Amino acid sequence: MYIALVLLTLTAAAGAPAEAPDVAVVAAPRFREAMAPWIRYRQGQGHRVAVVAGCQSADDIRKELRGLARGGRLRYVVLVGDADPAMYTDAEVRARCVPTAYVNAEVNVLWGSEPHIATDNPYGDLTGNGVPELAVGRLPAHGTAELATIIAKTVAYERSADLGPWRRRVNVVAGVGGFGWLADSVLESAARYFLTRLVPAEYAVSMTYASWQSPYSPDPTRFHQATLQRLNEGALFWVYVGHGFPYGLDRVQTPGGTYPIFDNADVDQLDAAHAPPIALFLACYTGAFDAPDDCLAERMLAQEGGPVAVVAGSRVTMPYGLTVLTTELMDQCFRRQPATLGRALLAAKQRMAVGREEAGPERAMLDAIAGAVSPGPEMLAAERAEHVLLMNLLGDPLLRLRYPKPVELHVGERVRAGDRLRVEGYSPVDGEGKVELVVARGRLAFNPPPRRDFPTTPEGLSELQATYEQANDGRLAVAPLATRAGRFAVDLPVPADAAGACHVRVYLAGARHYAAGARGVRIGPAKESPDPPHTARR
Repeated sequence: MYIALVLLTLTAAAGAPAEAPDVAVVAAPRFREAMAPWIRYRQGQGHRVAVVAGCQSADDIRKELRGLARGGRLRYVVLVGDADPAMYTDAEVRARCVPTAYVNAEVNVLWGSEPHIATDNPYGDLTGNGVPELAVGRLPAHGTAELATIIAKTVAYERSADLGPWRRRVNVVAGVGGFGWLADSVLESAARYFLTRLVPAEYAVSMTYASWQSPYSPDPTRFHQATLQRLNEGALFWVYVGHGFPYGLDRVQTPGGTYPIFDNADVDQLDAAHAPPIALFLACYTGAFDAPDDCLAERMLAQEGGPVAVVAGSRVTMPYGLTVLTTELMDQCFRRQPATLGRALLAAKQRMAVGREEAGPERAMLDAIAGAVSPGPEMLAAERAEHVLLMNLLGDPLLRLRYPKPVELHVGERVRAGDRLRVEGYSPVDGEGKVELVVARGRLAFNPPPRRDFPTTPEGLSELQATYEQANDGRLAVAPLATRAGRFAVDLPVPADAAGACHVRVYLAGARHYAAGARGVRIGPAKESPDPPHTARR
């Protein structure tokens, strides 16, 4: 076994054997020295790092990783370098590359994909059964400057003292499916269900939807700007759902013309350095990191103001497989709360491999839906397995995730419109923030105007934009909140025209921690005033 360099923290006793590594860095030759700051940073967190030569075949690298794993502590694999196909014919290109693996496709070829899937998953699959045991991520840099940018973003993200409300924000940009009316409508309903159910109510979710008939559609001529805004304003997650290509996203189709969403030419406009999101592409090809030119995910990761990490597909992806993966990943990030992004994605992939009985009723419902719309309904397990391969992490798998501390809330289950709602609670964090009364996710706080014809006038397009902004602001009442001793009490005025399912949500940012919580409440009709007394006729 050849290990180019092993950097391990030794035990205090002189001459004592080094402990086994928990991190393996597979570094292309050009980047071994450039990774030294990252290695020191991770060692300072208690990790033990082994550096493996990247100028080998994928099979030889896997053999070395299996050897390191015999120490019993290996948990992460960090691939440092691109996967440019020119590496096999050009020595200069190979010096900055680490090869990826290629696995025969079985299901996505039914959707028009290539016969092979580019995947880094085998580097984390020690047993060869397709289910990874190690968290794998790739830093797909071309040069040391790009690598330094990716590392700097990662470190800044983990050290950031900005605990503002961007940390509870999830921004979703959605194209139109195009899989056919039945598949689109069923899958859209399933996606809405899981988005509503699996993203906790204390998180603020925005929707930017490329269907001009939806209240969540901005002015289509400004869709491109809306997408950039959702990236640049900062968020915990920025999610794209829809058609994708190696170098860009789908276009908005309207009776008045087609309009761009986002592509490689827009990457230099990214400016979310203060609060970079984790980007999740539920789309085809956006993570084709073995393409001759940098794919969209690579370009975004290398941009200083771009996302801190990207999860994306390397080939044609499929609705069912993406929905299951998204469900499992959201369950990890919002409920189980692993320490790192790599562990979250690893656990989600491992859950993809379990059967329907072990997975529970939500998987059973998804399987029933997929069986009605999939071109291969008997191949659902194979489709899930292919998405374990298809979806790769571009970014540092050791990226540390921060989670809000829970706020204890006490709110009455019902309140009348026009009354005041008493909100009491306890926060483990001393800080400042807000208490908000919002309509339940999936509902609107207003009745949007009907849209039968596509607007062509500036006034009509402005109405689309105004409705979009209002649809993404479900707040009915807001009050500032500051805690110094933990407990708090706030009265929120309930609008006289409010009705239906709502939530009270709280967010507090302290000096070192932040906290969030939510409770459901239903607003009933206003109390009827008594009839005025009859007056005697004169």
